Amino acid sequence: MLNVKREYVVKNLHCAGCAAKLEGAISEIEGVRGVSLNFMKKKLTVEILEEKAKGFLEAINKLADEREPGTIFKEIRKGIKKIKIKVKGLHCAGCAAKIEGEVSKLSYISEASLNFTKQLLHLEVEEVFANGEILADVKDIVDSLEPGIEVAYDDESYGHDHSHGEEHDHSHGDMSKRELISLIVGGVIFILGLFMADSSLLKRGLLTVGYILVGVDIVLKSFGNIRKGRFLDENFLMTIATFGAFAVGEYSEAVGVMLFYKIGEYFQGRAVENSRKSIEGLMDIRPDYANIKKTSGEIKRVNPERVTVGDIIIVKPGEKIPLDGRIMKGSSALDTSALTGESLPRDVVAGDDVLSGSVNKNGVLEIEVSKIFSESTVSKILEMIENASSKKADAEKFITKFARYYTPAVVGSAVAIAVIPGLITGNYSEWFYRALIFLVISCPCALVVSIPLSFFSGIGAASKKGVLIKGGNYLEALNKVKAVVFDKTGTLTKGRFKVMEVFSISGTKNELLELAAAAEIHSNHPIAKSIMTAFKGKIEEKDIKDYSEIEGHGIKVRYRNIEILAGNNKLLEKYGVEFQREKLPGTVVYVAKNGVYHGYILIADEVKEDAVHAVEALKKIGIVSYMLTGDNRNVAENIGKSLGIERIHSDLLPNEKVEYFQRIKEEVQGGVIFVGDGINDAPVLALSDIGVAMGGIGSDAAIEAADMVIMTDEPSKLKDAFSVAGLTRKIVFQNIILALGIKLAVMALGVGGHATMWEAIFADVGVALLAVLNSMRILKNR
Repeated sequence: MLNVKREYVVKNLHCAGCAAKLEGAISEIEGVRGVSLNFMKKKLTVEILEEKAKGFLEAINKLADEREPGTIFKEIRKGIKKIKIKVKGLHCAGCAAKIEGEVSKLSYISEASLNFTKQLLHLEVEEVFANGEILADVKDIVDSLEPGIEVAYDDESYGHDHSHGEEHDHSHGDMSKRELISLIVGGVIFILGLFMADSSLLKRGLLTVGYILVGVDIVLKSFGNIRKGRFLDENFLMTIATFGAFAVGEYSEAVGVMLFYKIGEYFQGRAVENSRKSIEGLMDIRPDYANIKKTSGEIKRVNPERVTVGDIIIVKPGEKIPLDGRIMKGSSALDTSALTGESLPRDVVAGDDVLSGSVNKNGVLEIEVSKIFSESTVSKILEMIENASSKKADAEKFITKFARYYTPAVVGSAVAIAVIPGLITGNYSEWFYRALIFLVISCPCALVVSIPLSFFSGIGAASKKGVLIKGGNYLEALNKVKAVVFDKTGTLTKGRFKVMEVFSISGTKNELLELAAAAEIHSNHPIAKSIMTAFKGKIEEKDIKDYSEIEGHGIKVRYRNIEILAGNNKLLEKYGVEFQREKLPGTVVYVAKNGVYHGYILIADEVKEDAVHAVEALKKIGIVSYMLTGDNRNVAENIGKSLGIERIHSDLLPNEKVEYFQRIKEEVQGGVIFVGDGINDAPVLALSDIGVAMGGIGSDAAIEAADMVIMTDEPSKLKDAFSVAGLTRKIVFQNIILALGIKLAVMALGVGGHATMWEAIFADVGVALLAVLNSMRILKNR
């Protein structure tokens, strides 16, 4: 019988032990011939008899529900597309979490993440499903959960809005003129009512009218949600609390609570919106247009996405460079602060490469485009920042989960407070009133709004300092780091190699350089380039035969019928060539001609001035530095000791780097970062808790491979990343203590009869507003 292979994404599985148990249970299903559940990659791979494959997904989901409730398997199918949907008018993080959860349950959705701060829903969807069908399904879910929110495709083609919904008002702070007028009139009526006698029928009538003007939308929404079986939200809580206040004769409190709730929600919404704009302002690098130069000489303003490679664009003073390219004509100073965090302008002239997102300070530049917009630096940075919120920190996940249980628990407690003491004392109205206070306090908005906002603010603040962090999970993980492992070349050193000495045993120095250049002609390694630069002659490729690169050793090649070996000491030892090993402060390239040692070339790399400060700064905050390098021991120890790094491992092949890094991880009690170029060190980057690419903003591979990208060649930027991470953790902790502390305190006062609805409203909306404002402090971190 034929076996078929099936792959599944595993969602909501947070325990390696549980994963092992599930793997064992799945292996026992009839027809399964092989099973592997990769907990780290959240991926299940199964070989199963073809006749048993039908219905297998349902079977493993049923099994997961029995063994690990909440765990979901989704089949990985070929042809996945990424789309973004705007969810405009959403100002409640709890509502966002509900929408994200429901959308992720759609059978054709492999990933769903709703970025509350940017109001964007990111989806990974099977290509066979039409965009209109996807949007309709999402709109149905949003309408059922939060009616009155605009749902439309996020169109990034500058001004073409393919909206499938109209912009509506939402009660979480985004008020229309009608609502604002109703709120003001209701507030005036409330104030008038306060000056009337308590028993006055006119007062009760006025306050009832005021209540209708202020809170009718909340009440209607509450009833609508109850019909759909969802009632444990803030609309329900406010409706029950104010109806209860009316029932016990507290008309003033009923209207006042609803009024101040709406005012608080309005200001909370404004605060969230302002924070959203502040964060977006940090990465305001998207170009609005490109000035393309036609063959006729005409300059035409176009959408950057319409520009192709090879086109010539004109960038005037004050304009953003819209696409990556090379300057053909002109000179200027560029403001690259949005990309690198570097405040000093960068001087550029004809022949220099420039990155999109930079701002032209003076002079007109004529640039030949080298990358289309979707592959340009600015596009990749924006995409990375955009997707950062999909990788949530543990604190964010905890708060989302906590909110699911917290509100029902408080509602249950409120019911108990209303009933049990009343049965004992007979004073039902008093205990009913105290229970209402409990209900008002129970909304967890302060946490579900401020915690994600804190992490997003942290990511925004780090980007302003020139450090791109791919998710809140990595920002949080920085606080657990105990060691940083550095690659040497291009990370701690400038990576600009120069031939310092040529020693030839027989023949001239230029002849030795020619042999080495012939061996290195096909290599892009910096050492090879330095040799090619030092050799003033020309190597004909037709003279090169039998080229062979021996990994971690060097090059073997035949040049004009001469067999050349050029590489490190291991290469000559491998081929049995007798030579004298040199101990020099640099990289030594040994050269052999027809099996006979011919001499060596000494190449040195310059240490970055900033590297010393980086190691010192890390040491001050208790982080140990290591160096892993393929360079020889003499060079590595020279550089390491000059920087203050004591733990140095040299002469390492790529596979040996992995082995040593694993040893370091076992040795260190905490997280370990690897800092490299993001290309050659991909295996080590994958093993590290956080992989950091240095100075690789122009490299697609660096951005893809790393969890963090430092957009300059300055390793000291790591300190800035740790600083932002520490402040973010501190503010998240403050917000949790602030919100829960005040809520629990007011709950206790309410049960004891020492708090009224006014204190309850402060414990709900007031605390949420304070938490949001506290989160904004991260953006002001210097």
